[in-house]
Amino acid sequence: MNYLGVLNKMQTENASPIQYYLVFENDFLHVNQLLDKKVTIQFEGYQCLNCKLDKKIYRQGFCYDCFYEIPQAADWIMRPELSKAHLDKEDRDLEYEKKVQLQPHIVYLANSSNVKVGVTRKTQVPTRWIDQGAHEAIEIVEVPNRYLAGVTEVALKEYVSDKTNWRKMLKNEIADEVLEDWRFKLRPYIPAEAAAYFIEHNTETHLEFPVLRYPEKPKSLNLEKTPEFQGVLKGIKGQYWIFEDDTVFNIRSNEGYKVAISVQ
Repeated sequence: MNYLGVLNKMQTENASPIQYYLVFENDFLHVNQLLDKKVTIQFEGYQCLNCKLDKKIYRQGFCYDCFYEIPQAADWIMRPELSKAHLDKEDRDLEYEKKVQLQPHIVYLANSSNVKVGVTRKTQVPTRWIDQGAHEAIEIVEVPNRYLAGVTEVALKEYVSDKTNWRKMLKNEIADEVLEDWRFKLRPYIPAEAAAYFIEHNTETHLEFPVLRYPEKPKSLNLEKTPEFQGVLKGIKGQYWIFEDDTVFNIRSNEGYKVAISVQ
């Protein structure tokens, strides 16, 4: 089986275990079916996810020019507290910013390598948690816009991390935590403007990943340094492919890379 296309983050379906799909322009790959098979990944070039040109990818699947021009890559994407659409103020494209920022957002706790706080649009639950490789997650507040979610996250990350340790996540070195207890511990630190949006009654969501073997010493595959790689796929977690030799391949951080994938 041979597949050719530009990498975008895998699409997911919340089942037991989670189902993963790699979607190309004219084809798609049900990645779970590749487990225990020999997979070859070959780097074929670049294609910016925005302008579609063969230009070196800078960040988030975009070339340098697009990254600094389009609203999909503005600072408020990574730092929600910088959102201004609720004030009717434009950053790069007010119509786009209103569409994305002025909708319900969730501030949550997830346990992927440690307990972390994060923000996502309500429509992205539980996709966001799956993409982070979280075994469990719980919602703290549901607010009407991205700005309120951002300032809540900023306040809470004084007391809990906002980062995932990708190596610990992939090695499955995860302490057992009671996220419901964490919610109430953090409640007093929610900013006054978001306090009324605290979700009083909530339960944890548990997620199961299709992993046959976790890596002991995960090492990242860099397609520019290793343009052709072959290995037996042993697991999928977050947006990573895990291979038998402990090589891990982050689909998300290789968005915009054109690849040929063959399966034996």
